[in-house]
Formats: sequence, C-alpha cells, structure tokens
Amino acid sequence: MEFEPWMLLVFPLFFGMGWLAARIDIKELLSESSALPQSYFQGLNFLLNEQQDKAIEAFIEVVKVDPQTIELHFALGSLFRRRGEIDRALRMHHNLVERADLDHGKRQQAIFELAQDYLKAGIFDRAESLFRELEKTSYAKPAMEFLLELFQKEHDWLKAIDAARRLEALSGQSYSKLAALFYCELASDEIAKGDTAAAHGHLQQALSVYPGAVRATMMLGDMAAGGSKFEEAVAIWKNIEAQDAQYLPLVAERLLNAYRSLDCEVEGIVLLREYLGKYHSLDLMNVVFDSVLKNEGPTAAYQLVRDELQRNPSLLGLDKLLEARLLEMPLERRADVELVKDLVHKRTRNLAMYHCGHCGFKARQFYWHCPACQAWDSYSPRRSEETGTSL
Repeated sequence: MEFEPWMLLVFPLFFGMGWLAARIDIKELLSESSALPQSYFQGLNFLLNEQQDKAIEAFIEVVKVDPQTIELHFALGSLFRRRGEIDRALRMHHNLVERADLDHGKRQQAIFELAQDYLKAGIFDRAESLFRELEKTSYAKPAMEFLLELFQKEHDWLKAIDAARRLEALSGQSYSKLAALFYCELASDEIAKGDTAAAHGHLQQALSVYPGAVRATMMLGDMAAGGSKFEEAVAIWKNIEAQDAQYLPLVAERLLNAYRSLDCEVEGIVLLREYLGKYHSLDLMNVVFDSVLKNEGPTAAYQLVRDELQRNPSLLGLDKLLEARLLEMPLERRADVELVKDLVHKRTRNLAMYHCGHCGFKARQFYWHCPACQAWDSYSPRRSEETGTSL
C-alpha cells in the first residue's frame, strides 16, 4: 500500500477526538464527584485510616443525604461480615432495615443481609426470625438454604427435615437423601436416651423418604444385634448389597460377629468370601483374612491373599500376604521378611484412610458427616488406596 498525502490529516484528527473525549470524561467525573456529599469522602478517609466506627457513622449520614448511595451500605456491610467484624456489619444493615423510606425490594435485601449477620454471630433465634420473614419473597430459596444450615448447627433435626422439604419444593432438586440422614440423627438421639421404639420409627421414616439410606439399614441391624436378634440383624445388613454394595465392608465385621453368635461362623465366612469375589474391598479382605487365619491357619490365609493380590494388587494386600508368610516361616528365617513387612506396613498406614470428597480431609474412621467441612455423605466407604487419594 502506497503512502498518500491525505493520511497526514488522519493523525491530528484522531488525536483531537481522543483529547475531546478525555475532556468530556474528566468534566463528567468532576461533576459527579462534586455532587457527592462531603460525608462520603469523610467516610472513605476514615475507612482508609482503619477508623471503621467513624466511617460507619459518616456513611450513615451519606445515605440520609443521598439515598442513591444505599448500595454502598450493602457493600460495606458485607465486607465487614466477611472480615469477621460482625458488630459493624450489624450496625450497617440494621440501620438500613430501620429506614422508613426504603423501598420494598431494598428492605428485603437488608433483612436478608442482617439475618446473615446474626447467623454468623451465633444469634440463631434472631437469624431464624428474619429468614422466616423472607419465605414468600424472591429471597425464599437462599433464605431457606441458610435456615437449613442454621438448624443443622442447632441439631434441630425436625426443623432441618422441614427445611429440606421446603427447599425441594423451591428448587426442584431432591433433598431426600439429606432428609434421611437427618432422620438417622434423630434416631441416634433417641438411642442415646434409650428409646429404641422411637429410634426404630425414625429409621423407618429415613428409608421411606430415601430407600437407599444405607446408614438407616446399618443402624436397624445394629439395634437388632444389640437386642440379641442376630438372625434379624444379618437379614437387615444383607439388604445393603441391594442399596449400595460398596458399603458392605462397613458391616463385614458385624456380620461375622452375628454369625459367630449364631454358631455359624463358617457360613459367615462363606458369605463374606462371596462378597469379596463380587466386590473388591480391602476391608472385606482384612475381615476374611483374619477369620481364615484363625480358623484354617496361615497357609489358607496366605493363599486367600495371594489370589486376591493377583486380581487386585495393593500394598495393603501385600502387607497381609507378608503377615501370613511370616507365620508359615521358621523363626530363624523371618528377619528379612519382617524387615520388608515393617517397611510396607509403615507405608500402608497412610493408605488405610477414609477421604472426604468435599474438602479432602482424611480420617481413620468413616464419617457420615465430615468433621472438617460439615458436608454430609461425602466420605467414600473405600480406603484411600482404593480411591486413588493416598497422596
């Protein structure tokens, strides 16, 4: 493309347009700034100098002079709450709720924010009352979500169940699995008080709202076994295979103990070996291994683990294999194998953990409710090595 003389005129033209636009923007900015109340700048100055209480008073004056700055109140209130300065957040949002000239939508927003402040402050009765005010507003769903959180903190499981049902209606999403876990919490409370009839009723309700509620089935089996109804307990626990077979390892030891109480341990071992053949599990293998070792000796236990390792290699399985091999060997030949077993065993201690899929917290026991992040049903019933979360 050749240079044309007229192009020299283009550059001054663009420069002039940019200068004019900048002048217009500056004038508009200066005009808007001069329109803001003086207390606005005082508030900013106090805020920058970490004088939050004086800043709050200044910004309250801003809203009185210019209602258009209400959004500033909301922003600052949320900022204070996130920083843990709950008293200041309460002052900001309470001032908004008390304003008579606030329109309907902004008032609902102020109530919603104030309720969150009370929730974070642990003043649950005030928080609940304010969230309840929003049940028939556009804030109904988020308010009910906070109520569900609140009732869990209070361990008020009946209210939590009601909130879960309401959320299901509001969102169209299923909360039946969560409601079933709340019924199990109710049952645990009744068991602690010795009211097994009430506990049984809650567990049946859990299965009614969510037929796949494994925890309810486990607890019903525990109650039957606790009452020496071992045949009933076995029959109940067997239902877990149809609900979710990956939870069978959690009741493997209980099943075997129930069969022992019925003088049918061999039958119990046969059942667990059948489960092990269908559903690979390190916990199942451990239970079967210990029982075979006790009843049939180290050679049979060694063969059991060897066959399982060929199907599903694992360090935890290798640890059991070495344990069985040591029991077979004469004392004078055990030193080298014991050294290897000790090394493997130290490594497997970190692998034999349950893992929260929500926050990553690891524990040696299984939880239905994560003690770290408070998530429900977030633990896999399989150990870290099996789920690939051992690192």
